[in-house]
Amino acid sequence: MTNRVSYAPQDVQKMCKQAERDQESRKLVLLMERVKRQIADRQKTSQNKPGLKASVSPISSDASSLRLPSRSVPLER
Repeated sequence: MTNRVSYAPQDVQKMCKQAERDQESRKLVLLMERVKRQIADRQKTSQNKPGLKASVSPISSDASSLRLPSRSVPLER
């Protein structure tokens, strides 16, 4: 028989909260990168067309590949 490590309920709650914080941090980093990329794209387009104002570009298909799974997905073990 193998010995299984059992965590106290408080430890499990702390681990879950930390996992949620990590997930939110990753989402925030990805969002910041996306915004930086959009700003750079707008600056490039405004340099190419000095008389026109840069318009809001739609989200490209590669942005969907950056999305993280929803919260309904159970935590990995």
